[in-house]
Amino acid sequence: MNEHILVVDDEAPIRDMVRMALELEGFRVSDASNAHEALKLVERGDIDLVLLDWMMPGITGIDFAARLRRENIAPKTGIIMLTAKDDEDDLVRGLEAGADDYVRKPFSTRELISRVKAVLRRKEDNQIEGEIIVAGKITIDPTQHRVLIDSESIDLSPTEFRLLHFFASHPNRAFTRSQLLDSVWGEQVYVGDRTVDVHIRRLRKVLEAHNCDQYVTTVRGIGYRFVVSDN
Repeated sequence: MNEHILVVDDEAPIRDMVRMALELEGFRVSDASNAHEALKLVERGDIDLVLLDWMMPGITGIDFAARLRRENIAPKTGIIMLTAKDDEDDLVRGLEAGADDYVRKPFSTRELISRVKAVLRRKEDNQIEGEIIVAGKITIDPTQHRVLIDSESIDLSPTEFRLLHFFASHPNRAFTRSQLLDSVWGEQVYVGDRTVDVHIRRLRKVLEAHNCDQYVTTVRGIGYRFVVSDN
């Protein structure tokens, strides 16, 4: 195991505890006390996953996550928010900012390691070689983790990529939120059905800029379906 994890938290005891737990599991670990330090490390390009504290002084974790996604600084890097917030709306904000998952403080190292492995496992699944999929205007190359719409490269987070790939691999079939969670996030997940809605909304927003948001349709009372349409 040689995945590189970046721990970003302004509290040194938490950084030390998390570093120790991750290193015992065989991960390479770097840490930063603020977003400025973290950005320098992320820009090197070898970070597989960021464990990011929500409430940091200066640039908050949620703002930093949003910047990473908005500026495409680390499109293939997973993000897990570490947060003391337990309000569902706040947690949804974290997902909408681009996080792949979140862990509520206080947390056990066992739970944290499970979440880390789950996000990394999904990242590895995204890199499995497979055939190029063409769905309407969209071309998906799973080997290169690349999406094109009308020959223009599209930036998606790891979770959004996997969600779109799954949809395009199973067109015209309606899936419940639970089925999508099992297929895209994996059966051993801690996130709820609303997580699916958040990522669907983010995916549609990206596709909307290219007039493809209608491909992902809502099936009332069931869930979602991918239907290729240029209307």
